[in-house]
Amino acid sequence: MKFKYMYQQLLSHIGIITVAFIIVGIIVSQFVEALVFKNKEEELISYGKEIVSELNFISLYDTITINKYQEVLDNQNIVIWQFDARGTIQYPPEQSNVRIQFSKEEWNRIMNGQVFSVSVDDRLGNPSSIVVLPYVKGDYLLGGIILTAPIRNTKAMVEEFNEYLGVTVLITLVVSFIISWFLSRIHGKRIKQLQNATSAVAQGNYDIKVQDSDFDEIGELASDFNKMVEQLKRSNEEIKILENRKRQFIADVSHEMRTPLTTISGIIEGLRNDMIPESEKEKGLQLASQETKRLIRLVNENLDYEKIRSNQVKLHIEKIEVADVFEVVEEQLDILAKKRGCKIIVELDGNPIVYADYDRLIQIVLNITKNSIQFTEDGEIILRGKQTEKYTVIEIEDTGIGIDPDDIENIWQRFYKADVSRRSNPFGEFGLGLSIVQQLVRLHRGDIRVESEKGKGTKFTIYLPLKDKD
Repeated sequence: MKFKYMYQQLLSHIGIITVAFIIVGIIVSQFVEALVFKNKEEELISYGKEIVSELNFISLYDTITINKYQEVLDNQNIVIWQFDARGTIQYPPEQSNVRIQFSKEEWNRIMNGQVFSVSVDDRLGNPSSIVVLPYVKGDYLLGGIILTAPIRNTKAMVEEFNEYLGVTVLITLVVSFIISWFLSRIHGKRIKQLQNATSAVAQGNYDIKVQDSDFDEIGELASDFNKMVEQLKRSNEEIKILENRKRQFIADVSHEMRTPLTTISGIIEGLRNDMIPESEKEKGLQLASQETKRLIRLVNENLDYEKIRSNQVKLHIEKIEVADVFEVVEEQLDILAKKRGCKIIVELDGNPIVYADYDRLIQIVLNITKNSIQFTEDGEIILRGKQTEKYTVIEIEDTGIGIDPDDIENIWQRFYKADVSRRSNPFGEFGLGLSIVQQLVRLHRGDIRVESEKGKGTKFTIYLPLKDKD
């Protein structure tokens, strides 16, 4: 059975308030009742002391004085009783010679001259509050007086207070119910809004947004929910982009593989059927070899990325001179650069060294340099190397067509290819090269950055940390 949060909250509020008011009401009622009885007893004791004081001055059994006081106290329903040393009533006269039934403890207190009171007592007639004031002279008890006041007046006062208290509690509960219902409804709506938004996100709607605030935890939860939805939306968009690039990549790979495979297949069929002249066979075999290497580069590029991504690549760090790396890269790409009308320039600041995996460092610099040659025509490719206190810095700068500002952050993504690169080229770049480069640099605990200006060229800067060789 579903019990709405709004009703749970409302019930808890009203339940707590009701219990609290019941406890407070009982305590206050008991306190007021005790206070009223105490005030009545103090009032009787005050009257009694005044009467005893005057009787001691005149005569303990002066009936005229007692009658005078009784006439005054009649308006307050207070009755004066007088008893002798044996506890026998002397006043009022109609009750004379009646012995009062004092308990042993009470009689001991009277004998000691102690004033005491009883909140509710009926030994002298109707239930009343009584006070007893003994006459003691030296060690002798001469008698005493008793003042009684019916408790009905006191109880009426307490009952009237309890009625007011009950009405106050009832009004407070009604007001509390209205406020609790209003607040519970607000919180219930906010939670329902989050529930509906969550259901919408579960169905794939990432454009949903709930009202948030810093006022309370629900507002903070709503704020975190909005951030989560934004992140999910970005992730979903990235997944869609990645899928599109993946499809394009597969199409590009299929296209690039089909061409060399068709060429190789044609050459093999030509050789088998003696359709290629003897003078052209060497050229055909060389072409088949080039196309085979092209396919191998494509496969290796994919394998490299997967190995790096799954942490299967183990680096063999050693001390390497940057000049040696640049020399190898220059030798391998010099012919390629000349075909594009480019010149490779090496600039070294001293004799910088780097701690890296030799093969992977060559792969990093070769890959970036190939990209530079690919997008540069009749220009320069500059390889720079220098050393700081903490890093070895390698720069590959070209004077080519540059990268569009919108594409700079995307070039590291897998399968990404800028529009300018969607051309047939002999290098096997299918949108994986720079992703591999970035991963390899990170494996070396380094950093790679790119600066580019459209139409003026691009500069890649690699920072590899220096460390002492053990």
